[in-house]
Amino acid sequence: MATRLVQINMKARDDSALGRFWAEALGWGVDSEGPGVTNLEPVGFVYPDPGAVCIDIVAGPEPKTVKNRVHLDLATTSPAHQAELVARLKGLGATPVDVGQGDVPWTVLADPEGNEFCVLEPRAVYRNTGPIAAVVVDCADPREMARFWGEAMDWSVHEVTDDHATLRSAEGVGPYLEFLRTPDTKSVWNRVHLDVRPYPGDDLAAEEARLRALGATDPGIDRSAIRWIVLADPEGNAFCLLSPL
Repeated sequence: MATRLVQINMKARDDSALGRFWAEALGWGVDSEGPGVTNLEPVGFVYPDPGAVCIDIVAGPEPKTVKNRVHLDLATTSPAHQAELVARLKGLGATPVDVGQGDVPWTVLADPEGNEFCVLEPRAVYRNTGPIAAVVVDCADPREMARFWGEAMDWSVHEVTDDHATLRSAEGVGPYLEFLRTPDTKSVWNRVHLDVRPYPGDDLAAEEARLRALGATDPGIDRSAIRWIVLADPEGNAFCLLSPL
C-alpha cells in the first residue's frame, strides 16, 4: 500500500475569487466549482496523475494570522520570464511580501488572500515540472519529515540534509515536495495543507493504520460530516487522506 500527493488544499474567504487568481497564475482551468469549493487543474488533465499536483480551494471563515507553513514555488525558464511572470501576477492582484528572505534571486509574493508563494529564478532542476516547481513545507527536522513522507507515499527521496529534503513522484514528473528547515514553530491550524490519496483497491482504514504506525497522529478534528480522514504528520501539520482512486 502507498499514497501519493494529489492536491494542495487552500482555505479562503472567497474560494471563487482565489480560484480565478490561481487559474490565471498557472494557466490552468477551473475543473469544478460548487458552493464553497473550487478545484483547479491543468487543461486536459486526467485526475489523478503525477504530472501535476492540483489545487482545491475551500471557503473558510478563519482569518490568516501567521505565515503559512506550506507554500508554492513557481518555476521560470529565464530571467525575462521571471520578470514577466512577477509583473503579470502583480497585475492579477499579488503583492510583494517580506518574510525575512533578505537579498535573494527569487521573488516572494502573496496572493489576494495573503498566502505566500515564490517566483523562482531559472533553475535547471525545475525545467520540466510545469508551472509549479515545488510544494514547500516549513519544518524543524527535514530528515524526519523525509523519513515519514518517503514511507507514507511512493514518491522517491532525492536529497536529504539537515536543512533541506526533496521528494518527487516515482515517475520523475510533476513538482517536487520539499521540506525546508526554519526556526518558526507551528502555532495555528494549517490554512494550506497536503491531500494524499491511496491507489484503487487499497483499503482506506488499513492505510490510515499504516500511516499512524509511521508516526501520523490524530489532530482532533470532528470527522462526523466528512468522508475523508484528517491526520497530522510528525510535526503536527494536518493533512487529508482521501478515498482510494
